[in-house]
Amino acid sequence: MSLSGSYGWTDTLKTVYYGPGCAATALPKLIQALGVKKGLIVTGRSLYTKTDVVAKIEEILKAHDAYAGVFTNIGEHTPVAGINECIKVFQDSGADFIVAVGGGSPIDGSKAIRYRIQEQTGAAAPPLQIAIPTTLSAAEYSTGAGYTDENGIKTGVVNDLLAPAGVILDAELTLPTPSRLWLSTGIRALDHSVESLYRPLVSPPGKIMCYAALADLFKYLPISKADPTNIEARQKLLIAAWMSLWPTKWDTYGAIGLSHAIGHGLGATYSIPHGITSCLTLAPVVALQTRMASPEDKECLANALFYLREPSTGSIDGDILKLSSLIAGLVENLGLKSTLGEYNVPREDLPKLCQGREPIVQLLNGLY
Repeated sequence: MSLSGSYGWTDTLKTVYYGPGCAATALPKLIQALGVKKGLIVTGRSLYTKTDVVAKIEEILKAHDAYAGVFTNIGEHTPVAGINECIKVFQDSGADFIVAVGGGSPIDGSKAIRYRIQEQTGAAAPPLQIAIPTTLSAAEYSTGAGYTDENGIKTGVVNDLLAPAGVILDAELTLPTPSRLWLSTGIRALDHSVESLYRPLVSPPGKIMCYAALADLFKYLPISKADPTNIEARQKLLIAAWMSLWPTKWDTYGAIGLSHAIGHGLGATYSIPHGITSCLTLAPVVALQTRMASPEDKECLANALFYLREPSTGSIDGDILKLSSLIAGLVENLGLKSTLGEYNVPREDLPKLCQGREPIVQLLNGLY
C-alpha cells in the first residue's frame, strides 16, 4: 500500500443521510441546506409505473412546494437521446435542481444532464443534484458520468462538480427493486471494492473501507436473497455500497480496473446490465491478477481473505485464486451466474472488444 498520496472529499457533497424511512426528513433538510427551490425528479419508467417509490418522493417535494415535475425517459446504459430530452424538460419546468431516483442510469444520467446544462448556459457550476439510490451500483459517489452516445458507444464526462450535493440511503425505498437487479448491483459494489484494492491513488483509509465493504457484501447479500424484506440487511448493503466507492476527489480520473473496463464495453454494446457484467468478469479478472498485478497489489488482494475470515492457502497467488473462487461461488449462490452466450455476444467480436490483448480474449472465451 502506497505511503504517499493525497485525499480530498468531493467538492459538492454536503451530506449523506442513511436509515430506513429517512427520505421524509432528509429531503426537506437538503432542500433547505442547499438553498434550492424546485426539483425535477429524474428516474426510470419501470420505477415510476410499477412502484410507489417515485410517488413518495413527489409527495415530499409537493409538501414543501419544491416540485417541478418528473422525467422518466432515462433508459438502461443512459442513451444520450434521453439526456437531451431531459435538458429541455428541466429548462421548461423552471427547476433549479434534480432529484435522481433509481439506479446508476438515472443517477449518472442526471450528472450528464447537469454537465450539458452548464456547458450550454456558461454557468459557473452545474445545477445541484440529490441522489436517492434504489440499487447498489454506487453511481452517486463518483464525479464521472457514463452514458451511451448516438453510435451506441459508452462514453462519459468527468468534473469535480458533478458528484451529487446530497445522498439519501433509505432501505425502505429499495423494497420494490427486483431481486436480480438488487443482488447483481451488489456484485457491482463488490467489483468496486475489489478493484479499488489495486486501483492507483486509492488512499490507505479508502482501502480499509473497501475491505469492510467486501466483508459486508459477502455477509448480507445472501441474507437479502433469502429474505428480500429484511430491512436491516438492505440498509447494511446500501452502506457497504457507499464504502465500496467512498467519495473522492481524484487528481487523475481513470477507470477503476480491468473488470470495469471490460464491463463497460460489454454492457453498452450488447445491452448487458452492469451488475451482470460484474457477475461475469470480476472472478476471472481477479484470477488473472496472479499474472498481471504488481507484488504490492497482489498482497492487497490476498489480504481480503483475512477480512472474509477465510484461512490463507499459504501463498499469495493461492490466496488470490481463492478470493476469485469465493467471488464465483457468491455469484452462483445468488443465482446470478451468466454466460456471454446468453447475451448473444459473438466470439468473433472478442479480439476487437479486447483490443487484441490475448489474455483478455482468453478470459472472455471462458465465459461462454
